Amino acid sequence: MNAGRRGGRAMRLRGLVAKEWLQVLRDPSSIAIAFVMPVVLLLLFGYGVSLNAKHVPVALVIDHPDAQTQALRGAFARSEYLRPVPMPDMRSARSALQAHRVDAVVHLPAQFGRRTLSTGDAEIRVILNGVDANKARIVTGYIQGIWRKWLAKLPRVPAGGTAGPVDVRSRIWFNSNARSRDYLVPGLIAVIMTLTGALLTALVVAREWERGTMEALMVTPAAMSEVLLGKLIPYFLLGMGGMGLSVAMALWLFEVPLRGSVWLLFAVASLFMLVALGMGLLISVVSRNQFVAGMAAIIATFLPAFLLSGFIFDIHSMPWVVQGITYIVPARYFVSALQTLFLAGDVWPVLLPDIGALALMALLFLGISAKRSRKRLD
Repeated sequence: MNAGRRGGRAMRLRGLVAKEWLQVLRDPSSIAIAFVMPVVLLLLFGYGVSLNAKHVPVALVIDHPDAQTQALRGAFARSEYLRPVPMPDMRSARSALQAHRVDAVVHLPAQFGRRTLSTGDAEIRVILNGVDANKARIVTGYIQGIWRKWLAKLPRVPAGGTAGPVDVRSRIWFNSNARSRDYLVPGLIAVIMTLTGALLTALVVAREWERGTMEALMVTPAAMSEVLLGKLIPYFLLGMGGMGLSVAMALWLFEVPLRGSVWLLFAVASLFMLVALGMGLLISVVSRNQFVAGMAAIIATFLPAFLLSGFIFDIHSMPWVVQGITYIVPARYFVSALQTLFLAGDVWPVLLPDIGALALMALLFLGISAKRSRKRLD
């Protein structure tokens, strides 16, 4: 008796999954969201968005040219990040900064070379365009790096001098090339999976209500849990297919290193996909309208994943109230796990809390969705 009941349940589930696959194949937008959208977003962010600043125009004013100032000028010219623009005086440099022809001014005052060799306490003056505060901080770091490396190559200050050369030995862990692409692409995968899983699933139940086919499903012997499972399985496979495509592009097109386990990566991604599907399904069950469900999915899932996950904006730089809100954003934990797996490896002290949070959220959203789904027309 129980075997026959289980066989009937499996047969109904196969039929519901097959029905949903037919709807997916008949709707090109689902294929586009799952496979075309990830390609477009990865190409856009991978090639078009960069948090690095290169070839930044910097006005260079030298009051008294000598061997030392020319050596420092050469150090600026050899940098791939800065492009020195010689200026005759500070007045011209300030005018160029106000006109946005340069983004910073580096001023080497008179007696710079003599004080550098005699006492070691010569200074340079830097004026920055602070409209873009992030870029200003980046340019400041570039100028300081060039200045310190140049100082390190100077001969030692004679006896009686007040300072010696600086010995700079920088080490960058996890992203040794300091490429923003290696940081952005893993985080973008989380945003893509959020949009794919939540948006596609948010439309499935609402579409049944709009088309009037939900009533037909309710009079079938299939339980509501079977109906929901029949809808989730195809979109789970579709989302994981998009995930596989995104990872392939990250590894072979953008050359982002993957230092962690591939199996662990897909296991965490599967867990996050369940969270996204649960969020989308809950929206779909509540709204019963495709337009409302689509807007709600974008506002409730995509925007928080984009703005509050740490994908682009540093969470620790946000106000404490906003930092608290980020703890209820599932993408925060997935972005952390992705960046750890890609750039650092299988670091379990970081991964285990993220996995635990995602598992809890998956149970929560799927459980609420199942509870709100009843075979009733009201």
